[in-house]
Amino acid sequence: MTVQPSAPLTAESEADFKTVKLPEDHPSVKSGKVGILLVNLGTPDATDYWSMRRYLREFLTDKRVIEWPKAVWYPILFGIVLMTRPGKSGKAYDEIWNHDKDESPLRTITRSQSDKLSDILGDDNGRIHVDWAMRYGQPSIPDRLKALKDAGCDRILVFPLYPQYSATTTATVNDVVCKSLLKMRWQPAIRTVPPYHDDPVYVKALAKSVENHLESLDFEPDVVLTSYHGIPQSYFKRGDPYHCHCMKSTRLMREVLGWDDQKLRVTFQSRFGPEEWLQPYTDKTVEKLAKDGVKNVAVMNPGFVSDCLETLEEIAGEAGEIFEESGGENFTHIPCLNDSELGMDVIAHIVRRELGGWI
Repeated sequence: MTVQPSAPLTAESEADFKTVKLPEDHPSVKSGKVGILLVNLGTPDATDYWSMRRYLREFLTDKRVIEWPKAVWYPILFGIVLMTRPGKSGKAYDEIWNHDKDESPLRTITRSQSDKLSDILGDDNGRIHVDWAMRYGQPSIPDRLKALKDAGCDRILVFPLYPQYSATTTATVNDVVCKSLLKMRWQPAIRTVPPYHDDPVYVKALAKSVENHLESLDFEPDVVLTSYHGIPQSYFKRGDPYHCHCMKSTRLMREVLGWDDQKLRVTFQSRFGPEEWLQPYTDKTVEKLAKDGVKNVAVMNPGFVSDCLETLEEIAGEAGEIFEESGGENFTHIPCLNDSELGMDVIAHIVRRELGGWI
């Protein structure tokens, strides 16, 4: 037998029906809110030796980043790398440091992305909370997850800011999120953003950023490189899809721009250690292009949501110097999408898609 309600629920009565009524002596409970956590790679707190060492230690002891056995890797890491690399990295960071705010550009931009996303989405009567974190360094993922939960977010969307999936980036963010849940008695429901390397909004935004930048130049690049952060070949051979995602992103950009594979090419940067990494290498490619007589080159970084050390110092700085010293004439770096209107369109689009059913 079906029991019919005496009267249909109105908006007011439905709200009352959903309201949790707690006993008078019950502890205060915050719930019913939705959190969004943007997560970027990481940043040191400062450029001095010990700040850099602390940051590099956290980064380079991540077994997702360096898959060598500890017995092999740790003597090298603690005996050589962490003795010498903090000084070198600190000098590189100092060249691109935001001295006005005394922080890295990555921290500045990621904070701005979070603030702008909050403005775009609105707070839905205080229900939506947007925050940001770093996988390595501060603010940490566990701290910001706890802050969102304490604010009443019982549903949290974690957004690793990596368009192309790799175990060294997306997976390590998800690892920390899951480990954080182990320490929570009342866990929030968690969603994580999947790779979006082939999302049309993302691809078109990249293509538009290229067109906008080229319109500002007084020369036409003969070749444009899409330079992605590399991973060791061994990771790819073990099943990491990163290489395939990078190739597809660039292929789709070619289709939007109407360019061929000689005009828009794929390269990989930032290799580390003695292993073979994904090729062709960006630095070797710009050198060869210059020596082969190519006079005008542009480089962009589709795998980076925000400009950082790897884009500003390694590409805009070092790669440009290599090209010009090898005989090239005009070199330009196309900025990342960052917190631009195009960049925020992408982030907001992905967030709205992944929040389906929650708001």
